[in-house]
Amino acid sequence: KHAPRVTTRHNTPLPLAPAVIAPLHGPILRENLGEYIDLYQTWSTYGVETEGVFVACASIHGGTMVAAEKLKEILLAKGCPKVALADLTRDDQAEAVEDAFRYGKMVLCAASYDGGLFSPAYNFIHTLQMKSWQKKKVALVENGTWAPTAGKVMKELFGAMKDVEIVGETVTLRSRMKDSDLPALEALADAIVK
Repeated sequence: KHAPRVTTRHNTPLPLAPAVIAPLHGPILRENLGEYIDLYQTWSTYGVETEGVFVACASIHGGTMVAAEKLKEILLAKGCPKVALADLTRDDQAEAVEDAFRYGKMVLCAASYDGGLFSPAYNFIHTLQMKSWQKKKVALVENGTWAPTAGKVMKELFGAMKDVEIVGETVTLRSRMKDSDLPALEALADAIVK
């Protein structure tokens, strides 16, 4: 949400090259300033820092995570240069948010819960909304035993965000991934790596 000010500052010519970068939070930088200035430019324009796909997963009993791990394997087999996987129920949310910004493409795999979306996935998306996450592609995997609802909620939340494109058909799992779900995961992988 502070990106426009950073971009404006970055694009304003300075009379002298900076000798130090002293952010309000973070280390004071005195070396390799060109590299850091390029990173600030990437971050402030919501660019892609690392080519690949980020797979974020919110699994209740492990079934959704099994599918996320299989999707990671499929993506790598299709030649995706890098695939990062985060467990939103156990891993540090700040690291997951960082990876969501780092990559230009993300797959969110989440369980349905109480007629909606499992709260770790909901909180993750809400955090991305608060940080004006944008200019990204997202694919969705939902899981639900008898009434999957996660996909609908994720589509609504991402649909309200600026320049977020939902790609591919939402893959719906019923509790555990089955062999019959593999073609849908393959198709989703094809859609996100395009």
